[in-house]
Amino acid sequence: MTFLLSRFEGQIPVGSIVGNETEVNGVTPAIIGSILLLNTMILGFSFPGPWDSESFTLGIIGMTGLGFWYVSWYRFTFNRKGLIPWLDNWKNPEQSSKQVLAAGIFTIILSWIAGNPLQEYLPDPTGLVLLLIGLLISLSGIYSMLALGPLADSIADE
Repeated sequence: MTFLLSRFEGQIPVGSIVGNETEVNGVTPAIIGSILLLNTMILGFSFPGPWDSESFTLGIIGMTGLGFWYVSWYRFTFNRKGLIPWLDNWKNPEQSSKQVLAAGIFTIILSWIAGNPLQEYLPDPTGLVLLLIGLLISLSGIYSMLALGPLADSIADE
């Protein structure tokens, strides 16, 4: 494994600032995401795009805004650049994994609400998109619970 990492690290140009930046800016993605979501929810400025549907383009703009919000949340929470929250970054992984699973289940319930009682007020794929997000969040929580519990490394026990 070390051999692979050394080959990967050798590809970074000398003098590059990758990994050397001490301050991580989460404000910029938060502002961009807020502007995109404001446009999606209130202003509604859009164009037909290559798929000839302004509402689809507006949905893409909204999803991009949510992506920027996620990047901002990650940078504020872990004080580093990246997208995947490793278990090593968590202060209390046992408690956090349960919170992540609860957030996933809540998002799945929200997807059912968006797809059934609120279906006439929301775009058709809203429930499916929320269900996908909720399942991915739940998968992350289940993985972290398993990685800390039954599938944990037994090196510490030896």
